[in-house]
Amino acid sequence: MTIYLCGFMGCGKSTVGARLAKQLDCPFVDMDTYIEEQAGMTIPEIFSQFGEPHFRDLETQAIRELASRDGIIACGGGAMLREENARIAAEHGTVVYLDVPFAVCYRRIADSDRPIVRRSTREELEELYNKRKDVYRMHCTHTADASRTPAAAAAAVLAVLGISTDDTGECE
Repeated sequence: MTIYLCGFMGCGKSTVGARLAKQLDCPFVDMDTYIEEQAGMTIPEIFSQFGEPHFRDLETQAIRELASRDGIIACGGGAMLREENARIAAEHGTVVYLDVPFAVCYRRIADSDRPIVRRSTREELEELYNKRKDVYRMHCTHTADASRTPAAAAAAVLAVLGISTDDTGECE
């Protein structure tokens, strides 16, 4: 079983994904970290040296490479915006949208070094959030409320997937 977590920056994909992987005794891959390891540079460096379109191509390459793996994959905030990425994820797993209000996401990302955050105002980020949320909903299999604690968000994901927290839970 492969579970792809998608959503806006700061929705908790990495934190919730790591928690879910531990609970389900599954491998966990943070796609942004995976891309950084494959590229040998940080995402801000990739954006700076090659631009956002190149980074988006690296996301597609990563989704292709990770599609055959079981476990939890925390996608980058823009990964499911590309139709091809959403199709690959849906064909190889379940896509869960971590739904979090913009104000919560913004609080979590405001001081980060993310290229899009650094170059955007709060208003621009909120506009981006509003554009993206419908796309996330369109490309997901399930939606989970991830606005509270990581434990509550992980429980919400398990609930929408129909996995009892009493299950020993293993990725198959």
